[in-house]
Amino acid sequence: MKILCVSLGCDKNLVDTEMMLGLLNKDGYTFTDDEYEADIILINTCCFIGDAKEESVNTILEMAELKKTGQCKALIVAGCMAQRYKEEIMQEIPEVDGILGTSTYDEISDVIRQALSGQEHISCFHDLSVLPDVKEKRLVTTGGHYAFLKIAEGCDKRCTYCIIPYLRGPYRSVPMERLLEQAEELAEQGVKELILVAQETTLYGRKALPELLRKLAAVSGIQWIRIQYCYPEEITEELIQTIKTEEKVCHYLDIPIQHASDRILKRMNRRTTLAELKKNIARLREEIPDIALRTTLISGFPGETKEDHELLLDFVEEMQFERLGVFAYSAEEDTPAASFPDQVPQEIKEERRDEIMELQQEIAFEKSENMEGRILEVMIEGKVADENAYVGRTYMDAPNVDGLIFVNGDEPLMSGDFCRVRVTGALEYDLIGELCDESAE
Repeated sequence: MKILCVSLGCDKNLVDTEMMLGLLNKDGYTFTDDEYEADIILINTCCFIGDAKEESVNTILEMAELKKTGQCKALIVAGCMAQRYKEEIMQEIPEVDGILGTSTYDEISDVIRQALSGQEHISCFHDLSVLPDVKEKRLVTTGGHYAFLKIAEGCDKRCTYCIIPYLRGPYRSVPMERLLEQAEELAEQGVKELILVAQETTLYGRKALPELLRKLAAVSGIQWIRIQYCYPEEITEELIQTIKTEEKVCHYLDIPIQHASDRILKRMNRRTTLAELKKNIARLREEIPDIALRTTLISGFPGETKEDHELLLDFVEEMQFERLGVFAYSAEEDTPAASFPDQVPQEIKEERRDEIMELQQEIAFEKSENMEGRILEVMIEGKVADENAYVGRTYMDAPNVDGLIFVNGDEPLMSGDFCRVRVTGALEYDLIGELCDESAE
């Protein structure tokens, strides 16, 4: 039996997909990228914002057609959209044979067996306080040299724009021993970079993230550890010192801020202020001068005035983030912000988003130009076709969201190799460099 798996949404969702693939691999299924060869199609969905919801719906409808025209015998839908719209999916897309919630992906094999035996409308959901228990080895889909390590599930923050607590449940930390076992297994498979993810990594194990980092750094074969999604108000002095002193921990931090106006932050139910944000960022840069800070912002949140937007622009200009992304606010049903009376027109939301990104592009290009002459450690991602050049990432760049460095050199390299590169130029968000020997300074 061949399975086609389509994983949508965030890297945390991808980890769930890889867990399911590991279980199915153990049960003897094989995998295909050809939708017309697939006996079983599994879609792990997302519905965090409107665009993600639309992509999930379109993918389900597209794959549902293969129940009529292809050899597909079972169509299974999992993930956030399945959790949120289970009744609607079953009623409106009868081709779907089974649905799993966000806390039941460990039961994927049973759901597929039931579907193949002829059962219809299989629904598998648990209380969202349950943490799925998967002991099988994940099937890594990221190329082998880096992998995401999901250290917690759910969220307790209840930001007014966010649907995640309703889809993923309360915050639950994955037991540390299980994470260390996963890290060992991933290292044995050739993974050299672990990227720690959760809805919020800083609250892991009631502020046990520094301990987890130290133990992961002791895993043989792991060379980089990258931390994403740290809420700024939860960053402790111990965490800063651990990032500073543990050699394997990248001087990189993803700190989703969302806004800089105290009024908007309060309406978002964020637990920080403009003054605290500036203080925390200054502290990080004081202790770790070469740290690369990434953040995300929301433009056009309900009630955002022109003055709020101008304040946010000034903040971005002052903070000079190395990496930054902006989303136009998306009103998600069942969230408090969706019912706020002063919604901002879509056109204005998008204009404000574009204005922030234009400013950030200038900042990013200037920072890239200032990198010229520096020697950086680079992880090779692949070769540039028909050229003596490679593409890689520095410690400042997370895969799929940040920039790349294009490396010129005749030395044969493989994906996952680490090498020293002297930066020779810049291309907006990307760098250009050349291989240099170990003795270069």
